[in-house]
Amino acid sequence: MNVQAYLAFKGNCLQALNFYSDVFNAKIINKQTYKDSKIDVPLTYLDKLQHAELKGKGIHVMAYDASPDTPINHGNQIHMSVDLNTKDEAESVFETLSENGQVHHDFREREWGYYGRCTDEYGINWMVNCNE
Repeated sequence: MNVQAYLAFKGNCLQALNFYSDVFNAKIINKQTYKDSKIDVPLTYLDKLQHAELKGKGIHVMAYDASPDTPINHGNQIHMSVDLNTKDEAESVFETLSENGQVHHDFREREWGYYGRCTDEYGINWMVNCNE
């Protein structure tokens, strides 16, 4: 079994995936625009992503720009959990994700290791863990 996250955005999917590709050293693959897919959307939306994937070592996420008639609400409908090998690496990822976003739980030592929870500038919730 393979479970993946599928993230929905309000027109800024490519910007978000570029940000995440830098954070996680991953590549954006299988990019398809609404124009490529010949889906009926407003002309201003044709260059938005109808589907894309972010893939790298330990990460494989699918994402898209929801069509304008699909309501997307920033909220807690999804949390992405990231497990890292070292405290320094985890803290760096947490700091990058939380920059321009909101920190809910500071990155610090907990009963099970190091942990922090934040919402990034794109409205995606992240839990960053390290057992070091």
